[in-house]
Amino acid sequence: IIALPTELFYNTGIATYIFIVTNRKPVHRRGKVQLLNAVTYFDKMRKSLGNKRHYITAEQIKALTELYQGFAAGENCKIFDNQDFGYTKVTVERPLVENGQIVKDKRGNPKADTSLRDYEKIPLKQDVDDYFEKEVKPHVPDAWMERSKDKVGYEINFTKYFYKYKPLRSLDEIKADILALESETEGLLKEILK
Repeated sequence: IIALPTELFYNTGIATYIFIVTNRKPVHRRGKVQLLNAVTYFDKMRKSLGNKRHYITAEQIKALTELYQGFAAGENCKIFDNQDFGYTKVTVERPLVENGQIVKDKRGNPKADTSLRDYEKIPLKQDVDDYFEKEVKPHVPDAWMERSKDKVGYEINFTKYFYKYKPLRSLDEIKADILALESETEGLLKEILK
């Protein structure tokens, strides 16, 4: 999956991606997903066409192709197992309580309070029961999972995998900028009032 730069297509303001899908992968690519971050691979157009302000040069296309074919993890390329993006969405139920008593069905099982229903997305590589015991039970001991409603899903968040932390400016830098702006505006104000 290749994340493309913004403002690449006419009248399209959303992020765009290229998906390369095949059922004839070489053995070393089977069961793997390759993410390419190409959001910085662009040049600015001399003249905009609506929202289209960027284009990808032939050299950049060649670099991306080599990155794809190389199939090696790096700054703009990440490789994951298929299951790394998968999760099981589990329904977490809590008992219905009326007059301080748990309401039970005909079989003696507690009825679920639909207003307290919640969902947990548990990674496919993690055991559902272990997750439930460690992450849910300590907070809501009367909860249970309704496993008949389980759903498997996949989610790929490019930002999560390619995010680069930028430290905040120090307080001294911010204070210096504020003082500089104040002195600049005071000087302008004095000239205006003359």
